[in-house]
Formats: sequence, structure tokens, C-alpha cells
Amino acid sequence: MDSKKGMLAAGGVVGLLSVLLVVFGNPANMGYCIACFIRDIAGGVGMHRADVVQYARPEVMGLVIGAFVMAKSRGEFASKGGSAPFIRFFLGALMMISALVFLGCPLRMVLRLAGGDLNALPATGGFVVGIAIGIFFLNRGYNLKRNYTLAKSEGYAFPLVNVLLLMVLIAFPGVLFFSESGPGSMRAPLFIALASGLIVGALAQRTRLCTMGGIRDIILFRDNHLFLGFAGIFVVALVGNLVTGNFNVGFAGQPVAHTETLWNFLGMLGVGFSAVLLGGCPLRQLILAAEGNTDSAITVMGLLVGAAFAHNMSLASSPAGATPNGKLVLIIGLAIMAGIAYLNSDLAVSTAKGGVNVE
Repeated sequence: MDSKKGMLAAGGVVGLLSVLLVVFGNPANMGYCIACFIRDIAGGVGMHRADVVQYARPEVMGLVIGAFVMAKSRGEFASKGGSAPFIRFFLGALMMISALVFLGCPLRMVLRLAGGDLNALPATGGFVVGIAIGIFFLNRGYNLKRNYTLAKSEGYAFPLVNVLLLMVLIAFPGVLFFSESGPGSMRAPLFIALASGLIVGALAQRTRLCTMGGIRDIILFRDNHLFLGFAGIFVVALVGNLVTGNFNVGFAGQPVAHTETLWNFLGMLGVGFSAVLLGGCPLRQLILAAEGNTDSAITVMGLLVGAAFAHNMSLASSPAGATPNGKLVLIIGLAIMAGIAYLNSDLAVSTAKGGVNVE
């Protein structure tokens, strides 16, 4: 799995499972979407009342458990954290809001492209531009400072929460909310979804799969290793969609998508920018949290709360397009991201020194 062929194969498995999940009932072009699934979980536990996107998606719990088991088996589980926790929480919320303006995370962006959704093309451009902006600050010393070794119980807390939520979903579903229509009502059978999550979680932990990281490494180091996972997902999902009849080229009439080019571009720009500032895309944050990284666990909580705010405050887009509230908050969010990047880079230090009047 450390080889380029292994990375390509791992991406191919993710692409194949994404196609199969759609065949088994998940929404079209949404075999996997970390942002969408966390949003559904927020609705499933009652954090928002958008009744078309409420379901405690077992794919997410499977991802975390699979990554946790893989990390433990390889001796890579380590409890650590303490690096700018509130900033990470806030950036996680902004990442989610940005994703819901586009209507998908980077993984779904790839799957939408593989399904023929051309609205994902400007989104891909925005994602790359956002990563490039983040790299500009990385090259100028951006960082959120070091993390620290923590008690083992801290690292186990996030995987345990996912196990408990899975137990509730299986044994006590009556306490949760379930959509009766819309994307939340479209779901693969529970144990098929869980099994796919376990597989993808284990593979993502083993290979360090990250959609942002693939593009970042090409720009920074001319290294395409992580990008091959990205490519494997796209190629296999494309072939799978052609075989299953789920390929439909065009802009209009795409499932759970809108045609507003600017806001698709800016939404994914925000996701790319925040992913660089956080050190990973939404998928990577879940995997890191499963490895005991409480900074990533806090980021995932930010994603969860951001999803609730997005739907409670009409920030999330719909097939009709981006909302006025969503457009405004996205622009403000991009400015906040730039401010965080600036204040935590050498640029702020240089400016502060330049402003001192030494007599």
C-alpha cells in the first residue's frame, strides 16, 4: 500500500465501493460524501430540523472504527492534541459551510465528476485555487503550533463515541431522526454501509489518503503519490457509473447539485483553503481522529456543528442554488480563513516588527 500502485488500487476500491453504495440505495453521486454524511448525522441526532437530510450514516462510524483498528494493529495509534483547538473547531465549521454551498466535500466532487456532473468542474478549479492560497501561507511559515502527548483516554474518546452511536442506531433507532424523503431517505442497507465504511477507513488509514494532500504535494513537492488515490477513485467510479447506467453528462438536472458556477467555485475554494490550514480534507480529519488525534476530533465536531448551523440558518444550498445567507457567510468565512492564515504565519510577525518604532 506504500507504493504508487498500492495507492492507485486503494483509490480504486474506494471508487468501486462508492458506485456499489449508490446501487444499494445511497443518493446518486453520493456513494461517499463526508460532509453530506456528517450533515445527515447532525440531523439524525436532532441538531437541525431539515427533515430531508436526517440519518445517522453508518458509513462514518465504519470509517472511524476501520481506521482505529488499522492504526492499533500497526502501532500508529497515539493520543495527542492541544494545537489551537478552538481555531480548529472554527475552521471545521467554516469548512462544512463552504462544502454545503457547493453541496459536497472533495470526495463527492470527484464522484460527481465521475458521474458526469459538469458543475463539479468549476468546483475542482476552486478547490485547487484554495489549496494554492493555503500553500502561499504555508511557504510563509503558517502553522498552528505543536501538539502534545495526552492521556490514552483522550485518544480513545472519539472512536468510542462512534461505537456508541452505531450501537444506538442498531439497538435503539427510535431515539434518532430518519428522513422519509430526500437524500436522507436514500440509504444502502445498514450492514452493507457499515462494511464499506470499515474497508474504506482501513484503507484510508493505511495509505494516508487525502484529496487535499494529493494536490498540495504536487504543487509543493512535485510528488503525485497521494494524487494517485484521487485518480483511482475517479477512474473506477467513472467506469462503474457507465456500467450501472448512472453516468449523465451535463450541468442541469444533476442529483443534489446546483448550476451556479461562481458559488460552486467559491464553495470548494473555501474547502481547499481550510483543508490546508487544518492539515487535511474532511476524510483525512476523520481518519486522524480515529488514530487518537484530538485536534482532528475537535475539527470533526466543528464540521458537525457547522452542518447544524448551515441548515438552521439557511446557509446550505439546494438544487435551486446558493442561498443569500450562504453566499454572505461564505464570503465572510473566506475572509476569516485569510485572517487566521495571516495571524499564524511569519507575515504577521514581519508586520509587527516593521511597525515598531525603535529610537
